Amino acid sequence: MCAAVYVLSTVTGYVLTSALLLKCPNLLHRKKRETFVSRHISHRGGAGENLENTMAAFKHAVAIGTDMLELDCHLTKDEQVVVSHDSNLRRSSGLNAQICNMPYAELPPYLSRLGVTFQKECYCEGGEDKRIPLLSDVFDAFPNTPINIDIKTNNDTLIQKVSEMVVQYDREHLTVWGNASNQIVKKCYKENPRIPVLFSFSRVLQLLGLFYTGLLPFVPLKEQFLEIPMPSIISKLEDPNTITRSQRFMAWLADTLLMRKALFNHLTARGIQVYIWVLNDDEDFQRAFDLGATGIMTDFPTKLKDFMDRNGMSNPQ
Repeated sequence: MCAAVYVLSTVTGYVLTSALLLKCPNLLHRKKRETFVSRHISHRGGAGENLENTMAAFKHAVAIGTDMLELDCHLTKDEQVVVSHDSNLRRSSGLNAQICNMPYAELPPYLSRLGVTFQKECYCEGGEDKRIPLLSDVFDAFPNTPINIDIKTNNDTLIQKVSEMVVQYDREHLTVWGNASNQIVKKCYKENPRIPVLFSFSRVLQLLGLFYTGLLPFVPLKEQFLEIPMPSIISKLEDPNTITRSQRFMAWLADTLLMRKALFNHLTARGIQVYIWVLNDDEDFQRAFDLGATGIMTDFPTKLKDFMDRNGMSNPQ
């Protein structure tokens, strides 16, 4: 009887302490220093309004007031860091070749028309700017704009060169980098721990495990940015007639587990920003902000800007 009472009191104490620290994490953890806060994030520079990852896209997004540019990096054969999403040029340029096998001077331009990955049956028609830019071009053009860098390949030289450029351009306080691969994120953190890192996919799963077991308030976190999808948008990306019942269930389950206001509030209280990707309509913008997301990543920066203006959401810099 006494043992049962002891166990019950111990469990009760743990639950109450966990609940308290979930709401007030700064009782245990010092809040991470935020050198910038981003609500409006332009995915690939705004792939629905200009050709993705081009200087034209980045200039347009910055001109309308985006808080952050999101982009992707690869390394060419002559070790130039270029801004491109795919490792193979077929989709973007029509050439079946790997970026890593070509010198920068020989990279072909983008096609005039590219599909928008996160918008069903949508294409973006490009203007005159079809060049694949260097990362240094972006750093030169936007010295004060926060940039979110997706390191697309597990390449030590790529990671080293990106770190060197971030330091050279004095951008450690304006940059976040990483990848879904935990191996890449670990290498990024080891190369330069002063540049904030993203949660990798496996770390997101660990984060959820900690959250649902009540352990999260007790565990330190090295990451400063959580970037996750809103699984419910799958119904807007796929033909409803082709989505199976099991796919619908998995999307519902993932959405239920990921889209948690209590989790987002806890992380933001610890100085960890929460970005939801890639959202392209007002309904999803509203839901993400209602859930407490710090920022939204979109292919349509003008649409998100209009939504934020209509709802009186200023963009903190």
